[in-house]
Amino acid sequence: MTLAASSAGAQKPAEARGPDAAGPAVFSSSSSLSAKGQAMSAIRYPVTRRQDLVEEKFGVAVADPWRWLENDVRTDKEVEAWVEAQNAATARYLATLPGRDILKERMRALYSYDRYSVPRKAGSRYFYAHNSGLQNQSPLYVRDGLHGKERLLVDPNGFARDGATALAEWEPAPDGRHLVYAVQDGGSDWRTLHVLDVDSGRMLADRIRWVKFSGLSWDKDGRGFFYSRFPEPEEGAAFQSLNRDSRIWYHRLGTDQSADELVYATPRHPGWNHAAEVTDDGQWLVITSSEGTDPRYEITVIALGEDKRKPRTLVRGMDNEWRFVGSIGSQMWFLTDKGAPRARLVKLDAARPGRKPVEIVAERADTLAGASMIGSRIVLAYMRNAQSEAELIELDGKRAGDVPLPGLGTAAGFGGKAGDPETFFHFSGFTTPGTIYRFDTSTRALEVFAQPKLPFNPDDYVEEQLFYASKDGTKVPMFIVRKKALAMGRVAAPTLLYGYGGFNIALTPGFSPTRLAWLEQGGVLAIANLRGGGEFGKEWHEAGRRANKQNVFDDFIAAGEYLIDNGYTGKDQLAIEGRSNGGLLVGAVTNQRPDLFAAALPAVGVMDMLRFDQFTAGRYWVDDYGYPDREEDFHILRAYSPYHNIRDGVDYPAILVTTADTDDRVVPGHSFKYAAALQAAKIGGKPHLIRIETRAGHGSGKPTDKVIDEFADSYAFIARWTGLAIRPIGPGKRD
Repeated sequence: MTLAASSAGAQKPAEARGPDAAGPAVFSSSSSLSAKGQAMSAIRYPVTRRQDLVEEKFGVAVADPWRWLENDVRTDKEVEAWVEAQNAATARYLATLPGRDILKERMRALYSYDRYSVPRKAGSRYFYAHNSGLQNQSPLYVRDGLHGKERLLVDPNGFARDGATALAEWEPAPDGRHLVYAVQDGGSDWRTLHVLDVDSGRMLADRIRWVKFSGLSWDKDGRGFFYSRFPEPEEGAAFQSLNRDSRIWYHRLGTDQSADELVYATPRHPGWNHAAEVTDDGQWLVITSSEGTDPRYEITVIALGEDKRKPRTLVRGMDNEWRFVGSIGSQMWFLTDKGAPRARLVKLDAARPGRKPVEIVAERADTLAGASMIGSRIVLAYMRNAQSEAELIELDGKRAGDVPLPGLGTAAGFGGKAGDPETFFHFSGFTTPGTIYRFDTSTRALEVFAQPKLPFNPDDYVEEQLFYASKDGTKVPMFIVRKKALAMGRVAAPTLLYGYGGFNIALTPGFSPTRLAWLEQGGVLAIANLRGGGEFGKEWHEAGRRANKQNVFDDFIAAGEYLIDNGYTGKDQLAIEGRSNGGLLVGAVTNQRPDLFAAALPAVGVMDMLRFDQFTAGRYWVDDYGYPDREEDFHILRAYSPYHNIRDGVDYPAILVTTADTDDRVVPGHSFKYAAALQAAKIGGKPHLIRIETRAGHGSGKPTDKVIDEFADSYAFIARWTGLAIRPIGPGKRD
């Protein structure tokens, strides 16, 4: 098992306006004054053809003039030409930004440190990823014994010339003799599975295709593994069609995929997803089924020793979270929020599915973020105000002591097995790059497995956590990181405010070389732990989803107001950033309070809240957003949808939208349509541009050089509009 201790109403919309023409002509927006009061040249945007498309939904006329931009850039020549024209216009503007090359060079230097994944033990071998710094993808290594010589197993940097094909999920067989690993191409969520003979390094002929959102779990003797996949999509629809009919399959080594055994499916519920995990003793297959993104699961178990492998339901109904922790025989430990919004630990008997759970550890004031059975004990990972704490308990719940974390930050990992007391975890903070620790649960001994050398001095920075009041009085936590000199001098400085606020995901301290480059230049970093996230359990999540989504936007706006009112930054110095659901956040608050922000970075965002459920994984998000085809939900979604609420006649901040052509999680059509609407609207003369990465997806698997390029562009953009002066930093040039 593994765990992570991580990880006012909307304004009424105005119709976006623009010329209805195609071709290479350009549209010049009305000129205005820059944030510093200096005249700026008119921004010239490529023309985007406008459709006369209006649909009536629940008595509301909904215009969608740029729906054609939803088409796949790989197959639609007009969309392809639009992408090329937009990228060219954006590149011309970015080339004028002072300091972009300086930021890029410095980000490369800050990325140049050894990065390790948490090791996984199989037999006497230890498997882990290790990036020497600037490698586009992290190679996979193995050691024979804890202190054995490091041996390269898989180097994904040779998969593709552009570095955009990645090593994704991987799992060694229990004896360490074989390894199954997934290949991800161009950032897509689709995977192809391969199998490696660890002794010889030889790749087997086994190939498994059309795998997505899958775990990988071997049977006890290592003869085969269980995985999840969807049916093969229709020709040309792989990157946009809805993902339905998830099934669990078993693949025996040395056989063709066509011979794989179907283990579990729910044809009466094609919208359900299934993930499978074999218990450490190999006796049971634990299947976790879900319908959306909410942590609400049904648990099915299969006794693998039985001839017919008949599924039996252990937890019926998707009403609560049930996260498998470990087992001994038929006794299974689970983390659950049933009767405990901040979670508790319970035990179930797989041989007697009808019995009520036995409570092992009751709910506490802090959120139980994860649990893992290691040796003869269980590690509990708690989240206190979005920071990690961990403790050790006996199997009956009796406290056995604290896990000695090295400081305030985020601990993740703690993978291990019943019967083996050894585990590893990753620890990091805002100015602390990830260090890998080895922990013995029997002796509570802690030692460093891998620690990077730092190309900066963390003592130059201070971190604080404070609580501010949102619009309705709710206290919301926020981390603030800046240079000591700024804090001591109480100097207002250009500030980057980041948020997410959704899907029960907690924002916890973690190291980012790109953010450190911003901090080095004298910028401030603020991260708000908005409602909708998982920082304070189920109730915090509920307070920011569906009909309560406006709370998330209010929390973020209040964070910006707090930073200005309390002297951290000035009114023309505040930039905002968010990715995915956070991109939606940035788009929504920009519409609601365009006066509050100097610049905005909405990345890979969900921007059309009336059609998000029509593509790929979008159907899962109804748990957080609601159903666009239901009247009550429709009116809520329509009120804050970024694409539908751009306000003519109001000056907007500078906006750089970012997305990628192979994003099949949040399809790029969201960002394409949003950018087209921004450019056609009368919202002032600051730039409203879009940067579209090629051969990249939603984020995972993105090559290091593409990451550096994107953030050098993005942070140079917001530096320009918040007044942050970029200057060289390096050996002999420290301030």
